[in-house]
Amino acid sequence: MNIPKALIPEASKTENPLDQIPAKSRRQFFTDAGKTAAGFGIAALLGNLGNYALSYAADKEPIKIGVLHSLSGTMAISEVSLRDVVLMAVDEINAAGGVLGRMIEPVIVDPASNWDLFAEKAKQLLLVDKVAAVFGCWTSVSRKSVLPVFESNNGLLFYPVQYEGEECSRNVFYTGAAVNQQAVPAVDYLMSEEGGDYKKFYLLGTDYVYPRTTNKILRAMLLAKGVPASHIGEEYTPFHHQDYQTIVSNVRQFSRRGDAAVISTINGDSNVPFYKEFANQGLRSEDVPIMAFSVAEDELRSMDTTALVGHLAAWNYYQSVDTPENKKFVSDFKSYCQKNGLPGGNGRVTDDPIEAAYFGVHVWKQAVEKAGRTDVDAVRQAVYGLEFEAPGGKKKMDAVNHHTHKPVLIGEIRKDGQFTIISQTDLVRPEPWSEFTSPDKGCDWVNHKGTYKKA
Repeated sequence: MNIPKALIPEASKTENPLDQIPAKSRRQFFTDAGKTAAGFGIAALLGNLGNYALSYAADKEPIKIGVLHSLSGTMAISEVSLRDVVLMAVDEINAAGGVLGRMIEPVIVDPASNWDLFAEKAKQLLLVDKVAAVFGCWTSVSRKSVLPVFESNNGLLFYPVQYEGEECSRNVFYTGAAVNQQAVPAVDYLMSEEGGDYKKFYLLGTDYVYPRTTNKILRAMLLAKGVPASHIGEEYTPFHHQDYQTIVSNVRQFSRRGDAAVISTINGDSNVPFYKEFANQGLRSEDVPIMAFSVAEDELRSMDTTALVGHLAAWNYYQSVDTPENKKFVSDFKSYCQKNGLPGGNGRVTDDPIEAAYFGVHVWKQAVEKAGRTDVDAVRQAVYGLEFEAPGGKKKMDAVNHHTHKPVLIGEIRKDGQFTIISQTDLVRPEPWSEFTSPDKGCDWVNHKGTYKKA
């Protein structure tokens, strides 16, 4: 009995689930199917086919994946939502038949914003739980902590957050932005007539590798563009820092002529007291705008946005992207959180790292299906050059350097905690090594076996 492929439900098309079913079971299915078709018609038959394939997939050994995000500590304000959207993506894939006829089983751990614990949990996922891939980390210090674990055990990490670059690992796929896809174009925008033609820049960040390395690149960029060193301020605070009174006073003094902007790489819950103190001292976006690289819709949920209106952020996706695909994604995420009793429920928001975490899971699925198996070496090769219709539009995995082609979006904070998109580019190819600090380096794992050579 031949069923037209076009009539098979989407849930039944993944790797032809019937091919996964033993011959004896298939014969029994078609015997039952013939009775079904005679009694109820083709629609019932097709529904039965999909359900049978799903049932069989559920009986096979699941594919385990790791979820490595802080569910407690200073970074929970940002990372909990990444766990949630990874689980939503898993539910979607399982509902459509799984991967290679098998269900996905997430293994969730909490490294608790503790960088050493990240490494321990990564080792547990790879060596004890034997997961096929891991989706996780936010801060670069957490990623640097787990990197030796993934490289020494040939694991695969999908990392969903913007970062400072200067890294080229064959065991990581970076679905967030490189510096040339966020920080550099953001400062270029501020220096342009459209962006305000600012002449002075106060680089303010949390004291760890991402802000310091990003600001090293930005300082080199500004100097190369003729900005004198005296017009560049720079200051750092520890994680969970709460008292910004003196720092904001310094910013006021630095910007008294009205030609300065703040570049913020503050991470985690320190953003709440920073923006609050900024408003308390009477500084507004019209006086000195803040361009943030780690504040998105999810962080704004826990902040009073009244005094934040007009401040800026640079990302590669916003919830306010106005397409049917994104509206569905936003609605699905809200519904998922409400259905599963997650804090915030239907009031939850999406943002750039959430989208990047979501499509990272789907890119992995697509690569597994292309490779026909889950082992890391085969999946790695299958990822190169993959395209995926992400909620915010088409994204593309680079053909050689493990990073993602993305558009650059500048957004302005609104009173409702959303962003108005005021500038947008086409897809930008990622450059892991900046032209301002490492112009002779590149990352090419396909043609040059991972040597740092300009691609």
